[in-house]
Amino acid sequence: MTRLALLGAAVLLLLSACRAGGSSSAGPLNVLAASSLTEVFPKIVPGQRYDFAGSDDLATQIEQGAPADVYAAASPKYPDELYAKGLVEPPKVFATNRLVLIVPSANPAKIESVADVARPGVKLVIGAEGVPIGDYTRTMLATLGETAALANVVSNETDVKGVVSKVALGEADAGFVYVTDVKPVGGKVRAIPLPGRAQAKVEYEIAVVKASKSPEAAKLFVDRVLGPKGQALLKQAGFGLP
Repeated sequence: MTRLALLGAAVLLLLSACRAGGSSSAGPLNVLAASSLTEVFPKIVPGQRYDFAGSDDLATQIEQGAPADVYAAASPKYPDELYAKGLVEPPKVFATNRLVLIVPSANPAKIESVADVARPGVKLVIGAEGVPIGDYTRTMLATLGETAALANVVSNETDVKGVVSKVALGEADAGFVYVTDVKPVGGKVRAIPLPGRAQAKVEYEIAVVKASKSPEAAKLFVDRVLGPKGQALLKQAGFGLP
């Protein structure tokens, strides 16, 4: 074999090896998920590149072309809007949740019910408008006829973890969060259940982003969340199942 032929064969072998290596290692997915999923999603599918934040902010990122393979939101609103714009595949409901009132474990303001949150001087922290937890909170207060409590809001947070953090640190007397957010902060807060009639319908949706560079892997991620192990871990974390 001539030197030129040997060189050509070596190049072909090198290209073949590169292709083989690339096909077997696609890298982690970019998963944009609601902050209330921070603890459970890495247990369902470890090793991915997670971005946990408010569902509204994440939807904006996808609209602006940020790298994303999977989108999971704490409300059907934003996945449905993205689907209508042709940016994600059909969303699927994968979990539900419930709202609770939380207070610092020492409960210095002596809060025992939603009505107490409206007392003068109480420092209340809630999610901002447009953030699912913020919208659910406002709907719940309106249902109970307790919108006067909004006058005590000292901070509107961009995601539910911000609400939890301020109450856990004693920077606020009370806040409204998902029941699944209570366990991760241990004994730093106490949860006060809400009346059943006040509960908003909290549904989580997940979808493959159409601009994903790894659509098959993204679909597999969604399947794992919807599968028996994913659903069992969600239930273990306190989520309801669809």
